[in-house]
Amino acid sequence: MSASAVVGVVNAESEPRSLAEDDASRVLGRNLGASVGDAGAFGVMVGVGETYIPAFVLALGLGDVFAGLVTTIPLLMGSLLQLIGPWAVHRLQSHRRWVVLCAAIQGLCFLPLIAAALAGSIPGLLVMAISSVYWGSGLATGPAWNTWQGTLIPRSIRANFFARRSRLQQMATLGGFLLGGFSLQAARAEGWVVPMFAMLFTVACTCRLLSTFCLWLQSEPVPMPAGIAPFEWRHAIERCLHGPTGPLLLLAVSMQAGVYVAGPFFNPYMLKVLEFSYAGYAILLGTSFVAKFMLLPLWGRYAHRHGAQSLLWIGVFGIIPLSMGWVFSDDYTWLVILQVISGAAWGAYELALMLLFFETIPERDRTNILTVYNVANSVALVIGSTIGAALLKWGNVTQEAYLWAFGVSMFVRMSSLIWLVRLPRITVQATETVIRPLTMRPSSGSIDDPVLTTMKDIEEAA
Repeated sequence: MSASAVVGVVNAESEPRSLAEDDASRVLGRNLGASVGDAGAFGVMVGVGETYIPAFVLALGLGDVFAGLVTTIPLLMGSLLQLIGPWAVHRLQSHRRWVVLCAAIQGLCFLPLIAAALAGSIPGLLVMAISSVYWGSGLATGPAWNTWQGTLIPRSIRANFFARRSRLQQMATLGGFLLGGFSLQAARAEGWVVPMFAMLFTVACTCRLLSTFCLWLQSEPVPMPAGIAPFEWRHAIERCLHGPTGPLLLLAVSMQAGVYVAGPFFNPYMLKVLEFSYAGYAILLGTSFVAKFMLLPLWGRYAHRHGAQSLLWIGVFGIIPLSMGWVFSDDYTWLVILQVISGAAWGAYELALMLLFFETIPERDRTNILTVYNVANSVALVIGSTIGAALLKWGNVTQEAYLWAFGVSMFVRMSSLIWLVRLPRITVQATETVIRPLTMRPSSGSIDDPVLTTMKDIEEAA
């Protein structure tokens, strides 16, 4: 995406410009360009580094169950660490400073992983601790980044700019992921897979630090915007539990718990049990990722015509049987088809849930509710993955044990239907909704974060 093209549209005027307007135009151009650079570098970091941490754990021999849990327990720890974000922003008196600090910490988390890859070993608890800090610093940037960007990018170009920026980030994530997969495949042929992880993590670290520099380059016209509600647990939880937001939250939590009975263990199942090549593994995960984001515009049009609740039903009924598809067959062609269906179903589900969820929350409360949602979601991930880990241990981590976990996952997912049928009728306003991928997952294509500043303001009741 060309930031200069966006600026050119904004600056197209027939009258001579004042010096102040020229200065504002230059600042806006620098901000847009730096934001694009941040998106591209962050995407490569996710694709080439973060996504391959479970594969790295497997390569070091830390076990199938641990490789699954390393994708969920750190998410819970990270979501709890992000709770210091509102306090830290207040202490620093700046959303920008907090975001830059967290981004730098996240990038530096790759350094001990690089050292471990060069040494050929690392204690499991240290990996878990590093991953927790990594996710904590990453998740902590989300609410503050959303608030900061709302003061930085003019409303007139915000939705269009972030939509293009998100597409760039998606392409960068996919490109980094495919680069990592094919690089590991070449390294396996030469017998030096573990050292290759050091190279991939070096690229990831460099990209995140470059992303941090791009964040630092951006200005902060309003360090502490007025009207942002301070974070209060009691108030945020009350907002979640009253009205239609409660059933929506419970639906999402129950679905995530069910998904993650199986989700964290698809990585070791593909790489160790089915013995897929790294290239085959990358293509399979990339298929779901591409299908999800290619179909989002189609689902957006469907939601506009038939409503977000109708789209939610499609998503829920599409996701519930997915894990059972892995029980029926391990044929690679079948799994590719299943990943296309997975991407489509998750795209419908997440878009509908996002539209419905944020339709019920006033703008000033969105950052706080998003924080509570992240914590509740992470707890559900850990509960689900703990059930899956127990099933694998019970079955001595055999292929049959994996298939049991996949089957149980489907039945736990069905609990979300209890809350789906209890949802009141919610009318969603037509709005521009942009999401940015945070990481890739075999069970859902990706974990995404909404760009809240692109969503239409909701009128609060008097």
